[in-house]
Amino acid sequence: MDVRILIPGYRELVEAAGPMAVVSHLPSRGAIPACSIGKTQTADGLPVYVLLCPELYDRAGSPYGDQHGVDWVDNDIRFARLSLAAAEIAGAYPVEGWRPDLLHVHDWPAALAPAYLAWNKSATPCILTVHNLAHQGLFPAERMDRLGIPSQAYSIDGVEFHGKVSFLKAGLYYANHITTVSETYAHEITTREHGCGLEGLLRDRSREGRLTGILNGIDESWDPYTDPHLAAPFAAGRWRGKAKNADSVRKAFGLAVSRGPLFAVVSRLVPQKGVDLTIEAAESIVRHGGQIVVTGRGEAHFEKALTALSARHPGHVGISIGFEEKLARRIYAGSDFLLMPSRFEPCGLSQMYAQRFGSLPVARATGGLAETIEDGETGFLFETSSLGSFLGAVYRAFDAYRSRARLAEMRRAAMACDRSWANPAQGYARLFGQALNLSKEAAA
Repeated sequence: MDVRILIPGYRELVEAAGPMAVVSHLPSRGAIPACSIGKTQTADGLPVYVLLCPELYDRAGSPYGDQHGVDWVDNDIRFARLSLAAAEIAGAYPVEGWRPDLLHVHDWPAALAPAYLAWNKSATPCILTVHNLAHQGLFPAERMDRLGIPSQAYSIDGVEFHGKVSFLKAGLYYANHITTVSETYAHEITTREHGCGLEGLLRDRSREGRLTGILNGIDESWDPYTDPHLAAPFAAGRWRGKAKNADSVRKAFGLAVSRGPLFAVVSRLVPQKGVDLTIEAAESIVRHGGQIVVTGRGEAHFEKALTALSARHPGHVGISIGFEEKLARRIYAGSDFLLMPSRFEPCGLSQMYAQRFGSLPVARATGGLAETIEDGETGFLFETSSLGSFLGAVYRAFDAYRSRARLAEMRRAAMACDRSWANPAQGYARLFGQALNLSKEAAA
């Protein structure tokens, strides 16, 4: 397959890519400015088209907000530009003579693309992958003209959602097929508990056979024997290297030398991730001889609470606010258990990273966590989002730690799990083929 990526020209990306050839220009629509398309490639040669529009993307901060975490006021324009560019390249404005047979778009920032295809009368099929339904891209209805959205699209069968324009709903409605990043999450989002108000539309798509769950994978760099970020390499059954990584992590976080288990949190510090449950459980973990390291960034009150927790338990709880990949990889490699008490988790990658590095996840049985963790074999699962249920799994982890033979057996099983992209890639290939065949049949 001839796969190419389209991505906004964020400041860091453009600076890292260096000089790039401009291969196309796209016109304005409504308040969406004209832009150019630059071309670069990934390290392994995958073509990347970069949306060059400095007035929208050349900014300090994150892709979605400024340096203080405040959303950009023109995010609707910024991501409508991305969606429209994808639809235009698939329609009247091919790049370098290349027009895709199919668009595959991700989450709300690109979810207007299938809608623009429909409004442009384009027959190019489009698949939308939902990574997190909770983020929907909601904007005032009075901005429709600025976004080039036809007035008739503002309805329940279109972009309207509780009096606003929903980018994600538009994608769910107009896409030919919807995928999520696990089979469990594909079912969960058709329920009131996890459907975020869109469960009715998603149940319709499920009944039509147009909603599929395909579990994510992780790349080949997650190999504890070859990862250059680690303090020492190791493999299943050769645990000395893992112990050296644990020593490195304890030193980095100022923890005492300990014979107890090392629990880790590598996460965004937000309610979805159950950070409050981790904070509540910490007292019991420390009392039973465990240590905890946390790295991540998120809501200020969680950052403050975790910092206070560390101050109450010096030498037993260590906190690093922020994210640094080398440190995160060493934490996965050095920890015994990874805490993931998520209230919902569409797929989750941290548990796969941890398993690959011999750290057993302790997680709620939701979304992709339920699919990637075999309870009592490659980690520990608990059912309800409550402190009692969570601690029950934590205590089982302590029990496993006390039995060195069982701990080694579980580590080996976790490290042997196949989390590569081979199976997901086959799933997407089948789905792409089906979408193209249906499109050809419709055209005939």
